[in-house]
Amino acid sequence: MQYRLLGKTGFKISEVSLGTWQVGGKWGEIFNHKTADTILNTAVDNGVNFIDTADVYSDGDSEKAVGRLLKNRSERIYVATKCGRRLNPHTNEAYTPKALRQFVEASLTNMQLECLDLIQLHCPPTEVFYRPEIFGLFEDLKKEGKILNLGVSVEKVEEAIKAIEFENVSTIQIIYNMFRQRPNELFFKLAKQNNVGIIARVPLASGLLTGKFSEESIFSKDDHRFFNRNGEQFDKGETFSGIDYNTGLQAVNALKEAFPDKNLTLLALKWILMFDEVSCVIPGASKVEQIQSNLQVENVLELSKDDMKTITSIYTEFIKPKVHQLW
Repeated sequence: MQYRLLGKTGFKISEVSLGTWQVGGKWGEIFNHKTADTILNTAVDNGVNFIDTADVYSDGDSEKAVGRLLKNRSERIYVATKCGRRLNPHTNEAYTPKALRQFVEASLTNMQLECLDLIQLHCPPTEVFYRPEIFGLFEDLKKEGKILNLGVSVEKVEEAIKAIEFENVSTIQIIYNMFRQRPNELFFKLAKQNNVGIIARVPLASGLLTGKFSEESIFSKDDHRFFNRNGEQFDKGETFSGIDYNTGLQAVNALKEAFPDKNLTLLALKWILMFDEVSCVIPGASKVEQIQSNLQVENVLELSKDDMKTITSIYTEFIKPKVHQLW
């Protein structure tokens, strides 16, 4: 496992880490604690030392699973969680220092911790990025010893750029993959200048970039890939990176033709890791075989300049005209 610096945090973290949105089962399934424990321990056994979770993942069960991991392992494992998405309605007005403080304290309880390594605002409405009192709360929590660092998970590049204007923002978690390339234009440069760590989320575009889906693929009614394709429940960009499903399949087929001898999942992960500004990539896993497979990217050779140009050309042809400026 290779390790990279996570911005201002000073943490040296595994470049392939673990996201836990579906760690206890596929989207829509009842959380399976045994499965979660197996996946988490397998990740750590293979050198993963950074886990990303959130209070809303399986209504707190994901955080509790991470807490069990921390209790039963001797390794230094860095944990990032998120707060804000529990607000209902999820609006700018609902974001208050009092509410966020309560979420932080609940996460500490869920994971049986006294201090969080990294707490992240969880895709707040754009207006929140213009409210210094929200970001100031986390300075208070830091002084109280309840958090070490603040980060923000964002939907849009513009939000990421605004967030790092606050000096206490150490990390940005942003969707970045072969179908979402805009962040590397300006934001990556600014993040590097400000020593802000970049956590690349949704690296496989909700599974599209595994190359395993087709027009006949069926998703369960509780799966966001079924019910959120047009942003019915949350930001459309979260599902398939905002790409129309059939357009995404066309782009995937072009990738398969261009790289017939490569594992598409590993190609997608390696492409992200080719950018030094990225601190880590956090693919999820609903079964242990997936985490084991994802970790094989550490054995993949660096992509050539021609490989990178080919991927850019496929993005430019199929994806860029439709979504590039949206996020």
